[in-house]
Amino acid sequence: MAFRSAVVTFPGSNCDRDLAVALEKISGTECIRVWHGDAELPENLDFIGLPGGFSYGDYLRCGAIASRSPVMQAVVAAANRGVPVFGVCNGFQVLTESGLLPGALLRNSGIRFVCREVSLKVENAQSLFTSGYEAGQHIRVPVAHHDGNYHADEETLDRLEGEGRVAFRYAEDVNGSARQIAGVLNAAGNVLGMMPHPERAIESIHGGTDGRALFESAIRGMVGA
Repeated sequence: MAFRSAVVTFPGSNCDRDLAVALEKISGTECIRVWHGDAELPENLDFIGLPGGFSYGDYLRCGAIASRSPVMQAVVAAANRGVPVFGVCNGFQVLTESGLLPGALLRNSGIRFVCREVSLKVENAQSLFTSGYEAGQHIRVPVAHHDGNYHADEETLDRLEGEGRVAFRYAEDVNGSARQIAGVLNAAGNVLGMMPHPERAIESIHGGTDGRALFESAIRGMVGA
């Protein structure tokens, strides 16, 4: 069974190629590129990626305008059918703005752009995206964001924790995120949003390969490889 993936490009995306290349290198199949203005997605997709960047220049709120792009109706519908959707950095912001994930990404607590490698703790190693890791494992992945401060009310945070929907947690204070949350899952487990960039950590030339297992997990889960 061939693995079919797609990455959506919004005006201002700048990590769409990074994400597409990661999927192609690890799956061995071409990643379909989708423009945000398309009303439909390609058929029979196994994976949809929303990339990092600064969609629409981060005007209004990060990800807010992109979440109203025509293609997002199709993305939401696909996610509700169970298609895996992965949003990284700006893609995470789009997922929260579209309602596929709870919470919001606010301005970093230090009011500074953070661009460096950080340590993450794997909190949930049983999801489609994280089964290639061990629970409690520490990995190193780059971050590059100005609005990565994850926020939700205490009831929502407690629910995320109780349902095992915190996928990754910062091992250090990076941006002021509530409970050091770096990535969260939806209730069904087929949607993951995270601020760090695993697609920038899949080859040793990148300085590390700790992000590779995320894509391998998803591909293995979809095609049974």
